[in-house]
Amino acid sequence: MSDRPSGSAADYWRANIRLLLKLLVVWFVVSYGCGILLVDVLNNIQIGGYPLGYFFAQQGAIYVFLFLIFFYAWRMNKLDREFGVEEKD
Repeated sequence: MSDRPSGSAADYWRANIRLLLKLLVVWFVVSYGCGILLVDVLNNIQIGGYPLGYFFAQQGAIYVFLFLIFFYAWRMNKLDREFGVEEKD
């Protein structure tokens, strides 16, 4: 990969904000949607003997949040390399 950035700082910032908005939508849907709004519908589904709505409210949202953190770090490292702003060793 070349040392020259492939886009401007504004493009980098726009890509970062776009990624953040997508992840915030997932966070909102999982925490508020699955844990509160859709809990009655999800409780009709059982996983391991527990209702799915209860699982999302107690543990599932935490697993999704951890995944979002690792995905964001991975995607930002990729974005940094794409725009030539990665940290040098």
